[in-house]
Amino acid sequence: MTTDPAILQRAKSWLDGNFDENTKTQVREMMANNPAELTDAFYRDLEFGTGGLRGIMGAGTNRMNKYTVGMATQGLANYLKKMFPEIDPIRMAISYDSRNNSKQFAHIVAEVLSANGFKVFIFDDLRPTPELSFSIRHLHCQSGVMLTASHNPKEYNGYKAYWNDGAQMISPHDVNVIKEVQKITSIDDVKWKGIEKNITVIGEEIDELYLAEVMKLSLSPEVIQRQKDLKIVYTPLHGCGRKLVPEILKRYGFTNVTMVKEQAVADGNFPTVRSPNPEEPDAMQLALKKAREINAELVMATDPDADRVGIALKNKKGEYMLMNGNQTAVLLFYYMLKRWQEKGKLTGSQFIVKTIVTTELLSDIANKFSVQYYDCLTGFKFIADVIRCNEKDKQYIVGGEESFGYLIGDFVRDKDAVSACAIIAEAAAWMADRGKSLFDLLLEIFQEFDFYKEHLISITKKGKSGAEEIQQMMVNYRTQPPQQINHSNVVLIKDYLTLKEKNLATGKEIAIDLPVSNVLQFFLEDGSKISVRPSGTEPKIKYYFGVKEKMQINDKFEAIDNKLTEKINDIISSMNLQ
Repeated sequence: MTTDPAILQRAKSWLDGNFDENTKTQVREMMANNPAELTDAFYRDLEFGTGGLRGIMGAGTNRMNKYTVGMATQGLANYLKKMFPEIDPIRMAISYDSRNNSKQFAHIVAEVLSANGFKVFIFDDLRPTPELSFSIRHLHCQSGVMLTASHNPKEYNGYKAYWNDGAQMISPHDVNVIKEVQKITSIDDVKWKGIEKNITVIGEEIDELYLAEVMKLSLSPEVIQRQKDLKIVYTPLHGCGRKLVPEILKRYGFTNVTMVKEQAVADGNFPTVRSPNPEEPDAMQLALKKAREINAELVMATDPDADRVGIALKNKKGEYMLMNGNQTAVLLFYYMLKRWQEKGKLTGSQFIVKTIVTTELLSDIANKFSVQYYDCLTGFKFIADVIRCNEKDKQYIVGGEESFGYLIGDFVRDKDAVSACAIIAEAAAWMADRGKSLFDLLLEIFQEFDFYKEHLISITKKGKSGAEEIQQMMVNYRTQPPQQINHSNVVLIKDYLTLKEKNLATGKEIAIDLPVSNVLQFFLEDGSKISVRPSGTEPKIKYYFGVKEKMQINDKFEAIDNKLTEKINDIISSMNLQ
């Protein structure tokens, strides 16, 4: 394989520059023995996207390493100086998860920021993403950085940038930070030499404040006292949930929590799983094995930075079923609104938030309790934005998205698996107090509303031609929208690129009050919903399917579940996606 001369020149510049010897050795090794890896490592700069950095670790301009992290941090610092000229010192909070190099990268971020004259607060050890969000708000910081690649495989690391409300950045800040980062073209542009007096180490004192806020979310403490020995299995999947999740369950009053020992060790190699992602059934297998051994009522798993949670429940046959993100959201939202209603806390000024690709059952539940609901674009930063826009005159209860992220209460402004685990366990205790389970609650909800079932498929189209094909697919859906899907008429189309919602029966169009996004949604006469969205970070186009069916009696669950699975497969086939 012949290496592109431009790529070779970029690589050679790292041999001539002020890079450490270990990095230069890695570059020489690639130049001598691995031209394909050299190309991937140097063919471009690692993109600082709207959520920050994420990439494979190693030497190179397209890799996560101390130099790309330092350059991104200098760009962020330059932007913050422009935005907060009257604040001196600008305050920053930093945290990191269990991934390889996360701690090292976090300290590089601290050094660069302190060298820029910032007041830096860095945790003494790994901490969850939601606690970083909380600390930004509590310490009155202007920004914050979390070092994590969330649920990605072990080769990856990442860098999430936050704004002063504790939420990840949205427009215009996300785009403007990217512009500042792009101006940093050399490691010599970075202020590397940290100023020790500008750095403060934080730890348990923040834990206590954060956990105290999570304690305030509890709606059924008296029930937990009666059901305190409820059998719970929890796994942190080698991540930073290992400390705070068991601790909050203990403080809530649960006395029978079993942690999966093999996965309780913080390890960035994630030795017991292929991917530390609670959405993946494989990641849950050790927890399910332990649950079977002790006959647990509830199984919970959090990802490495403890912002997302997956659960498993026993069905009517006593078999453990993995809940998808929509089902867990339904249980959480219903429990929260039901208990708020029972306690007389619903006054008409409360609201919930979900993303546009999340189950419509959540809006049905909100309507039942006369609670306002908001739809927002995919990404928790948009849920946080809805909270920010309404916090002066309305009260936020809960928000969530189908990808296993939930937020209860507004003292954090990102996904929070710590508080979600606490409330999921409390909901299980609440049902146990009635002699039932969370699975029974799901059946009751399906009987009251409808049996909703959702499914996601991702189609990968690699390379330049793949990106062009995905773009053309979206153009075709817009210029030649389907009139029928799976023998059901398309009655409504929502286009978030043009921000128009069109009723096909009347021809009437109304405006969509959301930011522009390349997403299309088709609503069918039979109540089905299909959402199409190109991924912003991967060479994929994603299809979200939502179907529903009446369920009068709960012993029909399995039959209706199979029927809806078949219906989703028929929709996929009718759209020529197989």
